[in-house]
Amino acid sequence: MAEIILDHVSKRYGKGHGPFAVKDLSLGIRDREFMVLLGPSGCGKTTTLRMIAGLEEINGGHIYFDDKPVNDLPTQARDIAMAFENYALYPTMEVKDNIAFPLKIRRWPQARIDEKVAWVSKAVQIADILHRRPF
Repeated sequence: MAEIILDHVSKRYGKGHGPFAVKDLSLGIRDREFMVLLGPSGCGKTTTLRMIAGLEEINGGHIYFDDKPVNDLPTQARDIAMAFENYALYPTMEVKDNIAFPLKIRRWPQARIDEKVAWVSKAVQIADILHRRPF
């Protein structure tokens, strides 16, 4: 984990001249802090998460992970994941395999993957359903 800092971050659509999706957002999220973005539809929650993950280019401001700027860091180099509103799960895989999938792609050792799956499933209280399919 890392501290995440958004320093006057803005996102405009239409080549940077259209309406603001996010305007001048400054936010600090401490390492290991549980944080929730809450607001009405269209207020910029998903856009903010996409900017942090590197899925959306920002038009202004800076994003830092542990005091390191990540504005120009490609998505895959940010080592961050995002849970989407619409499930992005593989229905043919068990819950534990859906959790483990991104770690397997990164070629983590199986013992470390098992450890992370156990930790995550305990943290979100789904350890009892790891052998089910998501649908």
